[in-house]
Amino acid sequence: MRAVVTAPASVLSTVAAEVDPADPEIVELADELVAIMRASPGCVGLAAPQIGVSAQVFCVDVTGHPKAATTHGTFVLCNAKVLEASRWRPGREGCMSVPDLTGDVKRAGRIVVAGLRPGTGEAVTLTTDAFEARALQHEIDHCAGKLFLDRVAGAHAIYQRKVYL
Repeated sequence: MRAVVTAPASVLSTVAAEVDPADPEIVELADELVAIMRASPGCVGLAAPQIGVSAQVFCVDVTGHPKAATTHGTFVLCNAKVLEASRWRPGREGCMSVPDLTGDVKRAGRIVVAGLRPGTGEAVTLTTDAFEARALQHEIDHCAGKLFLDRVAGAHAIYQRKVYL
């Protein structure tokens, strides 16, 4: 398995390329992302740029997380876009690619996302809220070359991480 890259790696600040979800390499990448996420304690999502691959592919699974309300289990999306966003609220975020910091980020508490499933290319529209919505937006940001640090209100909203999972 590939290692998670950390800021300031340039792949994390570059808009990732759209992908062909039927490409066997993308299917392999999707499987690898899920494997790394599952092997990383506390991880609820992982995007391809975080393992050094400039591709719009990510996985999410917030099952069992105490802040999760709605959960769709483990899923992978390619070329995902937010179609609707509402109920904006601040919340604390961390990231494996920024291991020493957390920050307060304002995100939509309810979203509708469209993307494609790897392998089949099936179009998926997902409606979710709360923590799963935050996780999805965080991973979509990775594919757009943005870190949570790009979304904090300022230096006063960035904190040293106190707990390592």
